[in-house]
Amino acid sequence: MVLVVVGVRPETTLAAEAGAALGVKGAIAVDRGMRTQLPGVLAAGDCIVTHHRLLGDTYLPLGSTAHKQGRVAGENALGGQRQFAGSLGTQVVKIFEQAAARTGLRDHEAAAAGFDPVTVGSQADDHKAYYPGSHRITMRFTGDRGTGRLLGVQLFGHRHAEIAKRIDIAATAIFHGMTVDAVSDLDLSYTPPLGSPWDAIQIGAQDWVRAAQRH
Repeated sequence: MVLVVVGVRPETTLAAEAGAALGVKGAIAVDRGMRTQLPGVLAAGDCIVTHHRLLGDTYLPLGSTAHKQGRVAGENALGGQRQFAGSLGTQVVKIFEQAAARTGLRDHEAAAAGFDPVTVGSQADDHKAYYPGSHRITMRFTGDRGTGRLLGVQLFGHRHAEIAKRIDIAATAIFHGMTVDAVSDLDLSYTPPLGSPWDAIQIGAQDWVRAAQRH
């Protein structure tokens, strides 16, 4: 199988001809309320600049992001004052019987954004290995060396290993500015058929903390 990934470009011809300002990669420039510089004109979705919580303005067309932006634009079109909270680029994709997911920044992205990243790889089972049907999850955690702040997580494992939901834990932690170490304090559910006393995400966080202490 050959996969050709060519990316996407925003279709902004109409907006540009109407006088709307363009921003990153030619996407329509909007404020956090989805307002363009044109009076009374709001924009949302794959054609606009996206506010990233760690990077600032970027171009990141995702369906989940578009829905959030659409809600902001709709409320504000009716006189509301909702603000787009920002994206972390949280994504998941099924690859045959595997799943890959990411949220936040990878090592080189964090460095380019001015952080001092430490990236640590680790593995853990999706549930207790003595219970049948367990799968290994491969993880990569990126945190800031000085502050310990969690910056990004990538996961890869079997599609039954709850990869999508586990990346959502990491996305929530990054959204709220948590440190990597604080992830171990989260009160996550446990039963042997479905998890472990330390969830895989928490094991990855603990591996990062130990490795960062050695740097």
